[in-house]
Amino acid sequence: MSLELFDLTGRRALITGSSQGIGLALAQGLARAGAKVVLNGRDPEKLDAAAATIDGADTLQFDVTNHAAARQAIDEFEAKSGPIDILVNNAGMQHRTPLEDFPADAFERLLRTNISSVFNVGQAVARHMIARGAGKIINIASVQTALARPGIAPYTATKGAVGNLTKGMATDWAKYGLQCNAIAPGYFDTPLNTALVADEAFSAWLEKRTPAGRWGHVDELVGACVFLASAASSFVNGHILYVDGGITASL
Repeated sequence: MSLELFDLTGRRALITGSSQGIGLALAQGLARAGAKVVLNGRDPEKLDAAAATIDGADTLQFDVTNHAAARQAIDEFEAKSGPIDILVNNAGMQHRTPLEDFPADAFERLLRTNISSVFNVGQAVARHMIARGAGKIINIASVQTALARPGIAPYTATKGAVGNLTKGMATDWAKYGLQCNAIAPGYFDTPLNTALVADEAFSAWLEKRTPAGRWGHVDELVGACVFLASAASSFVNGHILYVDGGITASL
């Protein structure tokens, strides 16, 4: 009976930014839990290659930073293929520059990619979920939702906003039967962090700073995602689940 709470058979999950890294790992994990997954990205070749790793995966190519395009793609998909029961807002980007030199255009790109996308896709999918009286929205926040580090102040601002937007989604939409939560990864070995992983000094610092003593592996995020996507989290709303090896718990 307890394992049935985590069974996603018969559910459809859309994962944005899922052609690689954390997004692809979460899509593969949700598929193993029984969900039918829909991958999203902007590069059709990368998207097709990712879909080939998951039996029965669909793809939905659209720009998450474009509000009208996101709504059109989701409305058309729902009309043709059926409901999206689970949304994972994973699309994101990073730009590392000292704040006093941070380019204005890079700041605007971060806002669009990391925050506007969550609003755009979240709103488009939620409108259908609200009509059905059920749905799961999982936003990918970050350890930077709670902590800052030199050189990424705008990124930190965007992930703080994702955390608070998650709380706002829950506050507005829980009454309609939606559960809206966030996963906040710590430092994971992903394409977004390639430069940091290759930096021996940074990796040594991270291993000392993190109680678990290492980088995270993307598969270690799957359990949290399945939990928040499943019936097991039916009364969890507006929560930010840190999966970070203990870094936010320790000085």
